[in-house]
Amino acid sequence: MRDKPLIAIGLLVLIVVAAVAFMAGRKAANTPPPVTATAATSANLPSPGAKPAAEEAPQGNQIDAMRRGIPVNQEGAVPSLAHVENADIKRNRAYPMQPPTIPHSIDNYQVDKNSNRCLLCHARANADKFQAPPVSVTHYMDRDDQFLATISPRRYFCNQCHVVQTDAKPLVANNFKDIDTILSEQPEHKAN
Repeated sequence: MRDKPLIAIGLLVLIVVAAVAFMAGRKAANTPPPVTATAATSANLPSPGAKPAAEEAPQGNQIDAMRRGIPVNQEGAVPSLAHVENADIKRNRAYPMQPPTIPHSIDNYQVDKNSNRCLLCHARANADKFQAPPVSVTHYMDRDDQFLATISPRRYFCNQCHVVQTDAKPLVANNFKDIDTILSEQPEHKAN
């Protein structure tokens, strides 16, 4: 007699599970059958030895980084890797406080908790010897703006802000103009 509530709950759960399974079966029965390859559908698919279609730009303002505008049923060509510009020519910065880009290759540079290859040339003590720009004084400040004797731990890993200059094509169009360009384009107003 004491088990009557448990038996009632068990039967109710069993009925709910059976109803859900029945509804799922009905829904699966109403789905259209899978499409089989016919002459009409196989005409749209690339043949196994065919070269992939040329890459097309994504339409509108949408960035399609995964497929690059290539239909899902086609294999796209792998984009080539960008080449490092190793000319030691510094680029202008696009906005105030932008971290400068690295104008040389950093392949095989070790930057970890034990060593920082960048500081061999860019540390304040060595910058004159290697004719490299010294690390900014902001890199010697902690989060409370107190100056430290060595590089701040939060500024030690250079690659978290600085990137190598490459010849990579932009993913999206960019018409950014810095303030100097905007001011030079404005017609000069003479004071009255």
